[in-house]
This record gives sequence, structure tokens and C-alpha cells, in this order.
Amino acid sequence: MRVAIAGAGAVGRSIAGELLENGHEVLLVDKNPNSISVERVPMAEWLLADACEITSLDEAALQHCHVVIAATGDDKVNLVVSLLAKTEYGVPRVVARVNNPKNEWLFNESWGVDVAVSTPRLMSALVEEAVSVGDLVRLMRFSQGNANLVELTLAPDTELVGTRVGDVDWPTDTALVTIIREGRVLVPARDDTLEAGDELLFVAAQEREEELETLLSAGSGAQ
Repeated sequence: MRVAIAGAGAVGRSIAGELLENGHEVLLVDKNPNSISVERVPMAEWLLADACEITSLDEAALQHCHVVIAATGDDKVNLVVSLLAKTEYGVPRVVARVNNPKNEWLFNESWGVDVAVSTPRLMSALVEEAVSVGDLVRLMRFSQGNANLVELTLAPDTELVGTRVGDVDWPTDTALVTIIREGRVLVPARDDTLEAGDELLFVAAQEREEELETLLSAGSGAQ
């Protein structure tokens, strides 16, 4: 898979390193000469250019990329890069970094964003996830389909403890994608039994989150 990353700062380089380790082709684009540090990510391709300009994106051959990641520290730049990647080059998957949570509402399909990652919100969510049991925590928003990645840890006195996954009447427009149990990641099967302390990760429509939380917390003192 070929991935172009706009922004070669610490975030962009870190993402590039992970992708390269997983066998993907990576192009880092940045207009700041001080950010072009080939020695830090030697296996990546590098381009000194302004990712907000069509001529730069032509040079980057964005039409051949499977994913574009707008990872600069400027939300305006990330929005422009996302919009150009989607509308001018038809990139299938556009991921954008949100630096200021107040701007998060802009990062949607209207601006070409498929997945918006808000670092401040994610850090806050991880703190909440670490200290909360029985409360739904939103980890990530997917612009297309108005869906979110959410997590809830089952309290010991929740009614669903001991219930098979296949016997639960889950709300519509929700999908249980992972169970994290004692450090292990489990792919849910119908016959798996829910246990106290399970961390359940769902992709759920935003309007179903309250219904999902009510179901998962039923019988718990957390309500």
C-alpha cells in the first residue's frame, strides 16, 4: 500500500516509521527544509514541497496513493490537504489530524476526511478509559457514516456478565469488533461469554451510543 503523509514533524515521522515496518511504501511531504530529515526515516521517500499546492501534489503522484494522512500541526493545512486528496485525486482513504478540538466538527466528508484523529481528545479518552468502568468512552470518530469507535469496560454487577455474545440483542448500527481480556485481544464469536472486566470495543452510530451504554450498564451501580 502506498501512503503519502503531509507533515514530516515528529507525528508524521512516527507514523511513517510504523507503516514502513509493516511493509508499506511511504512518501513524506513538508515545505519546511528543517523538517526534511532523511536520516531519521531513511526508507521513506521525501519531498520538499507545499502539500496545499496542486503542483506539489502532482509531483507527489497522489493519484497513485491508497491513503493520504494530513498530519501537520496546522488544522487549516490538514483540511486543505484532505479536500484536495479526495476531490482532485480520488484518494480512497484520507486520515486527518485534528490539533484543536474546537475544529473537530469541520473534519468530515465535506472536507474529504474519512477518519479524523484528535490527539487531545484521544489522550483525554484514554485517561477516561483507564479510570472508568461502566461508562462509554469515545475513542475515535469516523466521518463517513457518522460512526465512532467506542469502548466500555463491563462492571462486575452488569447483567450481561455471563451472557453469550450471540444472545445479546445489540442495538442496530453497532458492531462489537474486539474484546480485550487480561491483556489478550479476542475476536468476538457468538459462543463467547462476556466476563466482568472485559473491555468491549464497538463501532457504533453516534445516535446509538446512549442506547448501547444503557444496555451494557444495565444492573450496574454505575447507572
